[in-house]
Amino acid sequence: MITLDCRGLRCPIPVIRLARAIPGVAVGEIVRVLADDPAAANDIPAWCRMKGQEFVAADGQAFDVRRLS
Repeated sequence: MITLDCRGLRCPIPVIRLARAIPGVAVGEIVRVLADDPAAANDIPAWCRMKGQEFVAADGQAFDVRRLS
């Protein structure tokens, strides 16, 4: 698992950093995004749906995304 610390960054930066990180991890691996921007709770799952990746879980300011393709 890799972790992206996007705390203190506002929309759309956490999603942009996630999009840049996904190609660098193996299929099946999880990327954890740490984000305190309230918009991340909607933006990250929406990005996963649009890009065909799996939104695994959210726990406070941590959002887990599994690379599917």
